[in-house]
Amino acid sequence: MAVIECGQYNEAWKYIHMNPEETVRAAQDVQAKAFVPVHWGKFTLAFHAWDESIVRVTAESHRLGVRVLHPMIGAKMLLNDTVTIARWWEHDVQLNPASATR
Repeated sequence: MAVIECGQYNEAWKYIHMNPEETVRAAQDVQAKAFVPVHWGKFTLAFHAWDESIVRVTAESHRLGVRVLHPMIGAKMLLNDTVTIARWWEHDVQLNPASATR
């Protein structure tokens, strides 16, 4: 299990912040059986949407077959959890008003 940053990013910050696809590659590099992306959805520094990081990480993880766990912010998670965790950011209208129109 690896915990890897996947937060605010911008092409201008490429030497200090990984983009979401680099986060997935980092999980592969350390040969993690699964990883938890952190530091996303908490506050805004960059110009992307609050959930863009996790959307891109989950897409790249799926494409490369890398197991990613994404518990709801603040939720408890057992390290040996094998249950697929829901994509909560897509369904919570209070957190994501755009989901009400999807």
